[in-house]
Amino acid sequence: MVRRASPERTCVGCRQRAAVHDLLRFVVVGGEQERRLRPDPIRGLPGRGAHLHPDPMCLELAQRRRALGRALRLTGVVDTDELAEYIRESTATSGHPAGRGSHSKVGRRT
Repeated sequence: MVRRASPERTCVGCRQRAAVHDLLRFVVVGGEQERRLRPDPIRGLPGRGAHLHPDPMCLELAQRRRALGRALRLTGVVDTDELAEYIRESTATSGHPAGRGSHSKVGRRT
């Protein structure tokens, strides 16, 4: 049996590469006036997507760096409430406290 490599993507928050199944895909939905980011855990929504670790720290980094709009090729303001709520809920139910993952660059010495 041949093992295939798992596809990798880059987290728009911490900029680290990870397997697709470790990242959360999200897409932009809505019109010009009310664009918002929607989580796509099953990777089935249409449109350009970007990937993020399901960690509030990675979302915060992406927002601070203004990477969400760049990754999705958007200009203007995008509502991140739905994405933030999904990440908050998934972190609470997974039993893994945010910020403990080895993927975060926050606080690391260079």
